[in-house]
Amino acid sequence: MTRVIVCAEGDDAAMLASDLELEGAEVLRLDAADLPRAGLDGVDALLLAPTRATLTAELLARCDRAGVRVVPVGAAPSRTVARFGLPAPLPFETPAAHVLRTLSAPPAAAPRPGGPPSRIIAVWGPHGAPGRSTIAVQLAVELSRSGRRTALVDADSVAPSLALQLGLDDDAPGLAAACRRAELGGLDVSELSRLATPVETSGGIVDVLRGLNRPSRWPELGAARVRTALSVCRSWAQDTVVDVAAELELDDDLGPGAPSRHAATTAALLEADIVVAVLSADPLGVSRFVRAHAELRHLLGGTPVSVVANRVRTGPLGIDVRGQIRRTLDRFAGIGEVAFVPEDQRAADAAALHARVIADVAPRSQLVSAVHRLSTALGPREKVTADSSRGSSRAVRRPR
Repeated sequence: MTRVIVCAEGDDAAMLASDLELEGAEVLRLDAADLPRAGLDGVDALLLAPTRATLTAELLARCDRAGVRVVPVGAAPSRTVARFGLPAPLPFETPAAHVLRTLSAPPAAAPRPGGPPSRIIAVWGPHGAPGRSTIAVQLAVELSRSGRRTALVDADSVAPSLALQLGLDDDAPGLAAACRRAELGGLDVSELSRLATPVETSGGIVDVLRGLNRPSRWPELGAARVRTALSVCRSWAQDTVVDVAAELELDDDLGPGAPSRHAATTAALLEADIVVAVLSADPLGVSRFVRAHAELRHLLGGTPVSVVANRVRTGPLGIDVRGQIRRTLDRFAGIGEVAFVPEDQRAADAAALHARVIADVAPRSQLVSAVHRLSTALGPREKVTADSSRGSSRAVRRPR
C-alpha cells in the first residue's frame, strides 16, 4: 500500500486526499506547522503545496535521507519549485489514479540528441592511492569538452573524495539519496538532476553526484541500489564516469541479501561499459596492479579494460620508465596497450589549493594533454570492443 502525506490547505486538497484514499492509498493530512516534526519512516511520497515557508532545503534533505519523494501540488510559482530542481506542481484536479501512477512509474528516459549511446565508465585502481579520483575528475572534464553531457559519480565506499576535491558540500544528498530512491522505484532523470550538483569547468558543465560523507555509511550503497541508479544514469547523461574503491568483492559465501562492504565497487564495475584501470608508475604500484588485475578480469569477463599508468616520472624505474612498464605488464599480465599520464605535482597542488580541476588551473599541463588523449582514444562505444591482446583493451592507443 502506498503511504502518502498531504500537506496542503483548502477544499481542493481535502478532495485530492479523499480520492487517494478511495484508490487504496494510506493518506495522512498534515498542517505546515506540523511538517517539520512529522515522522517520514515508511512514507512513499509527500504531496506538498510549495511555499517559501514549507519548501525548504532542510525538508528536502530529510526526505532524501528517508527516501520520500516530494511532489509539488496546487498553484505555485514555477520559480519556487524550480530552484530546488522539482517538477512543475500537479493541479489539485489531477485524478488520484494518475497521481499514484506518477509515484510508482518506472524511471523515465530523457530525450538525448542523436549520436553514440550513453556509457558508464568506471575508474578503478588497486590499493595505494594510484590517482583514481584525479583521473576520474579530469576524464569527466575532457569528455564534457567533446560536447557530450557528462556526469561524475562518487561510488567510493571506502574513501570518497570528489566533493572535497571540487569544493562541494559533502553533507548534501548525492549517490546515497539516489540509491534510496532507486530502491523505492522513484528515481528518474529529474530526481538525478535535483540530487546532483552542476560544476562549471573549462570543458563544460559536469553534473556531480556526491558520495558518502562518512565511510561508515557504506551499507546505503547496496549492489542492487547502485546498479539501478547507474542504469537510470544512462538516460540522464551520455557519459557517466564512476569513481570506485580498490577492493573487489569476490566472496560469494556471504549469503543472499547479506550486506557487502565493497558492493558498490563490484556493482559499478559490472554495470560499466568500459573500465579505466589506473596504476601508479612505480615498482610497488606496478606490482600491486599486476596482482589485482587477474581478479579484475575474472570479475569483468569481456568488458573492455583501458590501462592507464599514472604519475609517470623518471626516478624509481630509471630513464626508460615507459618501456619497463610495458614489458612488465605484457609479461606478467598479458597487457599490450597502456596509456601514460605524466606526473605534474605543481598542477595537482594548485588544483588542490583552489579546489578545482587541474584543467582549470593548469590548462597547458602535460597531465591534461595526456587525459585528453585518453578520452579521445576511448571514443564512442561502438568503436570499443572487448577483443584485445591477451585480455587487454584496444580502447587506449599507445602514445608515440
